[in-house]
Amino acid sequence: MQRLPFGVARIDSILQGGAPPGSTLLLAGESGAAARDFAQTAAAMNALYDADADLFDLYYGDLPANAETPPSVHYLSFTADQTEIAREMGYTMDEAVVDVVSDEIQFRDFSPEYFQLSSIPREWYIGQASTIEDLGKRQGTDDVLSALGDYLSKHAAGNLVVIDSISDIVGAMGGDIEWSDVTTLLKGLTKASHSWDGLILLLVNTDTLTDTEYGQLMDASEGTFEFTWESGGSQRARTMIVRQFRGVLSQLEEENIVRFETEIHEGGFDISDVRKIR
Repeated sequence: MQRLPFGVARIDSILQGGAPPGSTLLLAGESGAAARDFAQTAAAMNALYDADADLFDLYYGDLPANAETPPSVHYLSFTADQTEIAREMGYTMDEAVVDVVSDEIQFRDFSPEYFQLSSIPREWYIGQASTIEDLGKRQGTDDVLSALGDYLSKHAAGNLVVIDSISDIVGAMGGDIEWSDVTTLLKGLTKASHSWDGLILLLVNTDTLTDTEYGQLMDASEGTFEFTWESGGSQRARTMIVRQFRGVLSQLEEENIVRFETEIHEGGFDISDVRKIR
């Protein structure tokens, strides 16, 4: 079976090319523990494959034989636009990589739908409208979950989609969004992704969740990569474990892999060491 690469060479190699098509993966992490770096690296490397072969070879290397990059990459955010996301990627990634992939990744900013019912000033999230017609179009926005669903229905099939982040939806609860809407969204995505045959990465900050809520999100998703901080001696280290992943976790268990030690460099997220059961 062809796999969709995560864009992290060592992980893709261990997992025989990456994720099975049709996967919905929760990237759950503590603040700053590299869940977002993983998602942005996945988007960047998959977009870079066709856009610049030399840069791809420099920061990734050879694509596994049974891996195939998706036709397009989509990065969805509820609070940030393309410029903001590219700036954030540029804090760690090579500027040349960010310049190339910024034109290749399809960005969708849901700020108008996300903030429209809040007290936040409109100019904070939509900018200065140039014409009365522009203002009229923005007044007619859908609610954020409907807009997200419509976008995924049109663009998710066969592609890599990063949703940044579910934590923003959780933060909007109490108005028109309830916790049941969040879990239903993930369950619906997991079901739909089986027919879409793409890869959906869903970011969530575990600091914003109770243990019960986190467990419900894990149960609603196909797999969970968990990113945490560990303290050892005088230094802190970022680590990643695969909590669950149907059809994939068994490969790690066969090799006795229990944890990945991670790092961030100009190529984005990477694996610095693999911990195995001794």
